Amino acid sequence: MAMTADGKIATANRAVATFGSQRDHEHLLELRTTADAVMSGARTVDSAKVNLGPGAAKYRRRRIQRGLAEFNLRIIVSRSGTVNPTAEIFRHGFSPILILTTQRAIESRLKKLRALATEVKICGAKEINFLQALRWLEKKWGVQRLLCEGGGELNDAMFRAGLVDELHLTVCPKIFGGRNSPTIADGVGFQKLSEAAGFEVRSRKRIGEEVFLVFKKRPA
Repeated sequence: MAMTADGKIATANRAVATFGSQRDHEHLLELRTTADAVMSGARTVDSAKVNLGPGAAKYRRRRIQRGLAEFNLRIIVSRSGTVNPTAEIFRHGFSPILILTTQRAIESRLKKLRALATEVKICGAKEINFLQALRWLEKKWGVQRLLCEGGGELNDAMFRAGLVDELHLTVCPKIFGGRNSPTIADGVGFQKLSEAAGFEVRSRKRIGEEVFLVFKKRPA
């Protein structure tokens, strides 16, 4: 995730959600070269022209050199199945698109999603059971390493499920402010300090005016 110095990932009206440097964008693509699959929430996919793919040929070559498929799997998460059928991601058929949803998604929506995606998987009644979802991704699709690119509610659910091993965070020299501006982890959150997801700094590097941080999950 890239965030402002005050911890925001977009403005309050979500009009501005891309603000990192070219180096930050390259860092994102470099991370994709290490993952079997890239996952993002429906709102993120709907609001930006993203295809969740590996990018230019040089990044695809790196994937192959690492023993991965040239193109990563792409995963969209939506509890209610409300995914924009005209989103940019559906215009690119270079790799399978999987949609994780719940029983809250009505049949008419599921029908539309099945026409767009390679597979639609129901993983829970009202909330997505991410442990179940990741086990399914590993068993059926061979996913060993998954890169999650937000947004905040999806990240929060992953943190609360204890499924985040690493956090790659770019801090950008901007201030958005706003009590309603989204952060890297919105949603329900943790209610007690003792329950909070614990991490330790693995590396830190300044490039230009940005700081690139890597946090590793703290052993239990």
